[in-house]
Amino acid sequence: MENTPSVGKPISRLEGHLKVTGSAKYAGEYQADDLLYGYVVNSTVTKGKIKSIDTSEVKKIAGVIEVFTHENKPSTAWFDFQYADMDAPPGTVFKPLKDNDIKYNGQPIALVVADTFELARYAATKLDIDYEQEDFETDLKANLEKSRDPKKGLASMLKPPPPKPTGNFDKEYESSFIKTDSHFSHGTEHHNPMEMYASTVIYEGKDRLKIYDKTQGTINSQMYVANVFGLKMKNVQVIAPFVGGGFGSGLRPQHQLFMAVMASLALKRNVRVTLDRAQMYMIGHRPPTLQQTKFGADKDGKVNAIYHKATGETSRFEDYVEIVVNWANMLYPAENTLLEHEIVPLDVYSPLDMRAPGGSTGMHAIEVTMDEIAYKLNIDPVELRLINYSETDKSSDKEFSSKELRNCYLQGAEKFGWNQRNPEPRSMKRGNKLVGYGMATGMWDANRLLGRAEAIMTPDGKVEIKSAVTDIGTGTLTIMTQIAADELCLPIEDITFSYADSKMPFAPIQGGSFTTATVGPAVQNACQALNEKLFKLAKKLKDSVLSDAKFKEVQFRDGWISLKNNAEIKISIKDVLASNEGKSVKTTNSAMPNPLTYGKKARAVHSAVFVEVEVDEELGIIEVKRAVTAVAAGKIINPKTAESQVLGGMIWGISKALHEETILDHQFGKYMNANLGEYHIPVHADIHDLEVLFVEENDQFVNDLGVKGVGEIGGVGMPPAITNAIFHATGKRIYDLPIHFDRLL
Repeated sequence: MENTPSVGKPISRLEGHLKVTGSAKYAGEYQADDLLYGYVVNSTVTKGKIKSIDTSEVKKIAGVIEVFTHENKPSTAWFDFQYADMDAPPGTVFKPLKDNDIKYNGQPIALVVADTFELARYAATKLDIDYEQEDFETDLKANLEKSRDPKKGLASMLKPPPPKPTGNFDKEYESSFIKTDSHFSHGTEHHNPMEMYASTVIYEGKDRLKIYDKTQGTINSQMYVANVFGLKMKNVQVIAPFVGGGFGSGLRPQHQLFMAVMASLALKRNVRVTLDRAQMYMIGHRPPTLQQTKFGADKDGKVNAIYHKATGETSRFEDYVEIVVNWANMLYPAENTLLEHEIVPLDVYSPLDMRAPGGSTGMHAIEVTMDEIAYKLNIDPVELRLINYSETDKSSDKEFSSKELRNCYLQGAEKFGWNQRNPEPRSMKRGNKLVGYGMATGMWDANRLLGRAEAIMTPDGKVEIKSAVTDIGTGTLTIMTQIAADELCLPIEDITFSYADSKMPFAPIQGGSFTTATVGPAVQNACQALNEKLFKLAKKLKDSVLSDAKFKEVQFRDGWISLKNNAEIKISIKDVLASNEGKSVKTTNSAMPNPLTYGKKARAVHSAVFVEVEVDEELGIIEVKRAVTAVAAGKIINPKTAESQVLGGMIWGISKALHEETILDHQFGKYMNANLGEYHIPVHADIHDLEVLFVEENDQFVNDLGVKGVGEIGGVGMPPAITNAIFHATGKRIYDLPIHFDRLL
């Protein structure tokens, strides 16, 4: 039976049955003999010092094994760089239990270890802690005078600062036919993956550890543990085959990993530490950000002047920076630009990348501003984008490797029925509901990093592919199997993709929409190298019919190696394997962008989002009734998993626009709604008709597979599209997210 291609097919997730039947094991579910449980104790004050922690009474409780504090913490690494990780921003990395200083509310200050989780949690409430409190500052808006330019520090090494000014913004803006001047804000958001953070550490003796960790990077956690605790990398194994959501919260090792490893090494026992839901609000967040945009355009709608400033929150000890203001000139080719980004250090924990970090924030302000221009000029919002369309990234003067955004606009508008829109605000009604149509553009980077993969063909002709990459629910396991099946011309059933183990070939953290573009080519290269090895073995067979053939002259199909121009001249792969003395055929290969050519073009994934809202005219209640997202993301390996990714992003976009916000009481420096009852996210009743459309896009530059990531793009354009639809429905322009009904009354 001839093998048909797997890439491009909507194959269901290969691990799906394990997840829906409960057979998939997560980090906090692995059983071990003689397992101890740790519970983290958090500071109840926001800034100051611990004067004393009395552990004597807690240690008398039967079943309590130990209480770790800064006073009895085992020795760990001294230098800051030893605590760094693949996603650490510049600054002084937070070191749990380092000393008695309190830097933020909820800081981990002790670990109670007991025979059961429940006992450890109970004992934690009995600790007697005395604090010396200090004044603190947690309010971004009240401390704007303390903002600073992060590019003057080390932050610019990791995330590019805004491009330098071009032209003469002030002069061009003042002489523009249309001018906008708008101020935007959004509140703090927390990641809230379903699976809470847990680490199960198996002590294997002689400083050898096997760790089941909730992480978006097994090698990242391995590197962190080895460096912090002075262990050999080969003696630390981190495993994470199933991850119940991450959204960026697992890009950095979280403190439960530190605590579990510390306790395991000190006690020479197996230890598990799990954070509860409230503690999940103490490990990072999307920072609240204030923005100002000033765009100038001529009477035909051509944007000729762009000003965009963002001011975001960071901690006292790290310079967390997002790429917020760089996007406008990448999309719209204005000649006169002034882009600024500042950060305000506050007494909070460091913010952390959250799905489409910076892009989700910046594109909201940019696309609402474009909508303002469209209404001022009475130009259709889609037409305005086409007037300002460019095949180059003006901010870098580089041509895009591919850009099918124009077709996203056109195909998305047709699918949505945009032509049925009456452009006049408050002109469309359905009963007592005001109906609004809104649209926006989405954009995200299409990057790739270094990745490695191993391919092993066993004597029975089956193949195992190995990579340390995680699968955080995106479908990585499935699409890597599809890529391997096609490269080897084997049915997908003959491929096993083994992953999420730090002892496997290197893969970076899974985030930024670069995983498929990074690990996919590594899998592709490893499979091609495996084919070459098989071909060389075939040539060595006695009386081989391929002895004079070259590799480029043969093809692999249906278990045979044959000549491309004469399929009758062939050798069975089973015969090749039989000649290899019962040994497997192995190969390991890398894939990385060519540093000499990769930067010569701009690389991005694009989308056009169309939204219909209904707003109750009397109550102000907002419903997103339907939305269409048209995406251009190169080759789509699996339309089913890709669609799932974009749909998830669209739902999060609804959440960001209308629901999500963590409220920080600045009197206490504490988040007041650290739970899923009061931290509002959409439920089934909030989600209606969502549709994803993939626009065909051929890109031969980004990587040999021609793929771009889709993890981020689904959420980038939704908040501004919803905001613009609300304006069309009500005539009220809301600049602050989330938008609650009281703003419309």
